Amino acid sequence: MRWQGRRKSDNVEDRRGIGGRGLAVGGGLGGLVIVVLYFLLGGNPSEITESLQVDGPLATTGAGQPLSEKDKEMGDFVSVVLADIEDVWKAQFQQMGQGYREPKLVLFTGQVDSACGYAGASSGPFYCPGDSKVYIDLSFFEDMQRKLGAPGDFALAYVIAHEVGHHVQNLLGINDQVMAKRGRLSERDFNQLMVRMELQADFLAGVWAHYARQSTDFLESGDIEEGINAAGAVGDDRIMKQTQGYIVPDAFTHGTSEQRVRWFKKGLETGDIRQGDTFGAANL
Repeated sequence: MRWQGRRKSDNVEDRRGIGGRGLAVGGGLGGLVIVVLYFLLGGNPSEITESLQVDGPLATTGAGQPLSEKDKEMGDFVSVVLADIEDVWKAQFQQMGQGYREPKLVLFTGQVDSACGYAGASSGPFYCPGDSKVYIDLSFFEDMQRKLGAPGDFALAYVIAHEVGHHVQNLLGINDQVMAKRGRLSERDFNQLMVRMELQADFLAGVWAHYARQSTDFLESGDIEEGINAAGAVGDDRIMKQTQGYIVPDAFTHGTSEQRVRWFKKGLETGDIRQGDTFGAANL
C-alpha cells in the first residue's frame, strides 16, 4: 500500500507505552485458545473475562517502554488506513441521507479497559459498541502473519475495516437488533445469528476496499489478494482445525473461511451496501 504522505485520522488514541499489565488467564494454552477463538475479529471482552479464572498476579507486558521507530510507523499506518475508511463511510452515509459518526481507534499494549470490560493482547482486535471504539494491540498482526499465514499491510487494513464495519452496524441499529435476541434464542441459534453479523462486517470491509481500489495511488498490486487471504485465514473452521484439531460447526461465531472470503469479495465487487443483507440470505 502507498500510504506514506496521505491524510492521517484524528481519531486514533495511542495508549501504547503508557504502562499497563497483561491478563494472566487460567488454564494455560487452553485458556489462550479459548480467548483467541472467541475474540478473533469481533468478540466482546466482558463476556469471557468474567467467566475465566485469573491466576496469581497479572503479568507485565513491556508496556511503559518508549515506542520504537517501527512502532511509530505502525501507528502512522493505522491512522492513514482509518482516515481512508472514514472518508468512504462518510460518503456512503451521505448517500443514505444520514450523518456518519466516526469511531475512535485505540492502540494499546498488553491490556486495555473498555466500556465492554477488560481485554488482553491475546483477545485480538475488537469493537465495543458501548463506547464506539475499536481496540487493537498491534502484536496481533505479528501472530496473524506467523501463525495464521496472513502477511501484508493490506491484511491489517482488512482487519481495521472489519472492526469499523461493526461500528457501521452499530450506527444502523443492527447490533442492537441482534443483541436483543440473546437469551431468547438457543446458543446454537444465537451463534448462527452472530455468524451472519460477522459476515456482514466482512462484506462492509469489502465495500471499503471497493472504493480504496478506485484510488489509483493508494493500493498496489497484490494488496487485494492479501485482504482475501486474511479473510480466509480467520475462518472458524480453519482456526478450530489449527488450534484443536477438529471442527465444531455449531460453535461457529464468525463463519467459515469460504464464507468470509465470499462476503468480503461481494462487498469488494459491488461497493453497494444494499447488497450486504447477510441476515436475509438463504445461502451464507
